[in-house]
Amino acid sequence: MCDNPKFGPNAQTPEQRAYVLQQIKAANPQLVRNATPYAHRLYGRYIAGELSWDEVCQLRDAPQVVPGIHCPI
Repeated sequence: MCDNPKFGPNAQTPEQRAYVLQQIKAANPQLVRNATPYAHRLYGRYIAGELSWDEVCQLRDAPQVVPGIHCPI
């Protein structure tokens, strides 16, 4: 099995990524306390291998667009 460069050497399988996420959450409890349902979905996509951790952070921290609501910048 070849390593996926999208993930670190200790995060190649869903089980490994779940453990990495568990460690991240333990080191930074605010990740769990302040997490929205959207953020939890992103974390699940990371574990599934759909997103890298960098992609999760970028999407989590990006402004969310809500259809029908206009927010002037």
